[in-house]
Amino acid sequence: MSNKEVFLKLQDIRKTFSGVRALDGIQLEVKKGEVHALVGENGAGKSTLIKVLTGVHQPDEGAEIFIEGEQIKKLNPLFSVRKGISVIYQDFSLFPNLTVAENIAISFEIEKGRKHVNWKAMKDTAKKAIESIGVDIDINIQAGKLSVGKQQLVAIARALVYDAKMIIMDEPTSALSKNEVQALFKIINKLREKNISVLFVSHKLEELFEIADRFTVIRDGKYIGDYDKSELDNDKLIALMVGRKVEIKRYEKNESGDTLLEIKGFSKKGNFKDISFKLNKGEIVGFTGLVGAGRTELAQAIFGINLSDEGEMFIENKKIEVKSTEQAVANGIAYVPESRKTEGLILPQSVEDNIAVTIFHKLVKKLNIIDVKKKKEIAEEWIKKLDIRPAMSDMITGNMSGGNQQKVVIAKWLARNPKILIVDEPTNGIDVGAKSSIHQLLRDLAAQGMGIIMISSELPEILAVSDRILVMRRGKITAEFDGNDVTQEQIMNKSV
Repeated sequence: MSNKEVFLKLQDIRKTFSGVRALDGIQLEVKKGEVHALVGENGAGKSTLIKVLTGVHQPDEGAEIFIEGEQIKKLNPLFSVRKGISVIYQDFSLFPNLTVAENIAISFEIEKGRKHVNWKAMKDTAKKAIESIGVDIDINIQAGKLSVGKQQLVAIARALVYDAKMIIMDEPTSALSKNEVQALFKIINKLREKNISVLFVSHKLEELFEIADRFTVIRDGKYIGDYDKSELDNDKLIALMVGRKVEIKRYEKNESGDTLLEIKGFSKKGNFKDISFKLNKGEIVGFTGLVGAGRTELAQAIFGINLSDEGEMFIENKKIEVKSTEQAVANGIAYVPESRKTEGLILPQSVEDNIAVTIFHKLVKKLNIIDVKKKKEIAEEWIKKLDIRPAMSDMITGNMSGGNQQKVVIAKWLARNPKILIVDEPTNGIDVGAKSSIHQLLRDLAAQGMGIIMISSELPEILAVSDRILVMRRGKITAEFDGNDVTQEQIMNKSV
């Protein structure tokens, strides 16, 4: 294969943090115009490798990086962009209060060194970029008013303004509906036709097999191999990723106890209407349905974030009012939100500090001094229980992979020892190996008497973990199923 056919080649990439080797001999070769999947468990080193590629981290001595056949001695973020590498992170890094045109083109205009922004040129640049991917988006609307799917397309258009030759997409479908995923794949196919490479990082194996040409597998920071799609199937890829066979199973359900939570007639205009259900001790009730069905809004109402207009709530047969998150927590309710980055974590703080947020009252000694030793011990206990990687309580949470960040959010609330745990998309962005450990954890918590409300768009997950399943459609509960006696098809028929 000639160098002209290869856009990017990495050899012997190592990266060490405080004596811990995050990457150890990684290889990666991405051809021009191909969609290349980078796969591995959480903590395998995918995020660190992306940061090496974009010049955020410098690899250890001995690494070799080639872009279009040219050996690059040192990458930095600006130089990486100029060499044609763009990255679209999960949060898209858009400015919600700026227009689509400004998000796409203002940095490009500024980089030209002009003292004054040429607004006409900026709009022309943005319009051309949007048209190049064949979508119809108003360039004058604020980016924050767009759907998640359209925000992602804006981020792709912005990358093309910089003449991107390879676009790295980090968990690009984690917050998209099925229709939005298919729209994204159409754009990716257009990029492929234009000889633009895509490095696609995702835990959704079904989507990877649909869109990717080749796969590079890494495990525990080490290179496992490079494979054409034709060489792999689902089981083989999982085995390569985790080093063992992983099966998605239906967990044995527990005998549930007395009623723990009862919701009667919860309604909120534009969100959900006349919602009534019970949650028993030791039971997992799964809520599913299409994006926009009102599931998250209902969870937030129970937790005191998105207050209902009418309805009643009972905990252990006692009527309570939850008008704030403080009241919810005081009544034994915990909530793991769907968006870990914006709602679940303080990203600049350590794992230890994030876990301690909900339990400061347990850590305060005399004179309001924090018991630092106890705080560290509690954090290390949860790091071990949830297999958070790297196993460093002082690790800055923002530097961790998405799946490990999610585990920190769960640990934060479990440290509070709640009666009722609401988990919204609990394994969003988490690999197959870690998913099974989260599922087992939820079943173990239920076995100990905790009541769990689990919201998930992944039907295999709903079927595997739930004792009962409630389906929502357009703000209403449309069906209730026993978790042991239902199929995906039956659920989907009540969702659409």
